[in-house]
Amino acid sequence: MIKIVIAEDQKMLLGALSALLDLEDDLSVVGKASNGEDAVKLVYLHDPDICIMDIEMPIKSGLEAAEELKDFGCKVIILTTFARSGYFERAVKAGVDGYMLKDSPSDELASAIRSVMEGKRIYASELVDEVYSEENPLTERESEVLVLMSEGKSTKEIAGQLFITTGTVRNYISSILDKLDVSNRIEAITRFKEKGWFK
Repeated sequence: MIKIVIAEDQKMLLGALSALLDLEDDLSVVGKASNGEDAVKLVYLHDPDICIMDIEMPIKSGLEAAEELKDFGCKVIILTTFARSGYFERAVKAGVDGYMLKDSPSDELASAIRSVMEGKRIYASELVDEVYSEENPLTERESEVLVLMSEGKSTKEIAGQLFITTGTVRNYISSILDKLDVSNRIEAITRFKEKGWFK
């Protein structure tokens, strides 16, 4: 029997997923969580074979929980509505065994669970295609500047925090706007967020 913990903050979906998986002869849902933090606790408590997680959840996201569980030995499948290349890249780095989209047919999830248990990695094909066609164009330093911008810091504050001059910060910002093909800071932050490139 494959033991499963599910983490999903939409209660109706959590119940439906749990009920669907419990219908399978070889699958058993041993724990249900509505945020990433509770998911981690349930994994430590029940020692399941697989944890199925949404990404955007309160307290702790599915990606943060997956990173925390990386060395625990429990396999992780991300099940999300977000086909964002940045999220996918981060999930792969966290060592997740599967990344599926919620609009996949329900029988695909059951077969993905079995495949992951056999040691395979199951990733939504549309995401794999997108990752190879679109990577974060910003350098590590430019990404740092953008993260500080998203926290509402001024050019002067960013310069102080990164130990660089305000002129250098302005150059970075100009490069960021250019690379993301946007005209202001707000658009840059929005574009970066939409792509799932925030770490």
